[in-house]
Amino acid sequence: MPTALLRKPIVLPAVALGSTIVFIMFSHCFQSPSRKLDSTASRSFVLWLHGLGDSGPANEPIKTFFTSSAFRNTKWSFPSAPSNPVTCNYGTVMPSWFDIHEIPVKADSPKDESDVLKAVQNVHAMIDKEIAAGTDLNNVFVCGFSQGGALTLASVLLYPKRLGGGAVFSGWVPFNSSLIEKFPPDAKKTPILWSHGKADRTVLFEAGQAGPPFLEQAGVSCEFKVYPGLGHSITKEELKYLESWIKTRLQGSS
Repeated sequence: MPTALLRKPIVLPAVALGSTIVFIMFSHCFQSPSRKLDSTASRSFVLWLHGLGDSGPANEPIKTFFTSSAFRNTKWSFPSAPSNPVTCNYGTVMPSWFDIHEIPVKADSPKDESDVLKAVQNVHAMIDKEIAAGTDLNNVFVCGFSQGGALTLASVLLYPKRLGGGAVFSGWVPFNSSLIEKFPPDAKKTPILWSHGKADRTVLFEAGQAGPPFLEQAGVSCEFKVYPGLGHSITKEELKYLESWIKTRLQGSS
């Protein structure tokens, strides 16, 4: 057992909830006006994966930051992770996409690839369902915070086709380099946006910083944005940049 686990339990639900509070606080001032769907606009899909101990509904205020008309036909999905025992919290059962062995997460932290791959299958099923409903692959964007960011990375790089993009916030690479050979050629063409706070004490900055070189080794394009002074949370600045990043990649938007 890692030494870090011998210390007092890390109450991760509170850590995840802290980021959600940021969303809710800002959403009071940035509520989007109700918009009617435009039959001439291309349908798009944004799937948001929350962090450990959080929930999908708690993150729904995120969409209020996307005020551009380019998102008038966007379908948002905020699923909740199933409840599972989590090793870094002494086996406590909580909403978790896959098992995490230690906190803080470092660049060389243990990785439970089999558990990650099971979670990836569930995300792929969500994407497949939306594509079957008529959304173009190029207009599908998967985004996530912390554990959800790690799952986002695994999900888009293992999907059989190129997607519109994947956005990782305060995440990490949840698998070893040996998995690179399993990345489908088209999946490597999916652009990645990676944002990380330099003051993150939950998923250390070193874990985020290790991401771009790993992706470069796999032949994946990644834009890495560093936020000095930011801890384990998301800011308005990051979300507004995400809006512009997705907007420039939407197919058929004006």
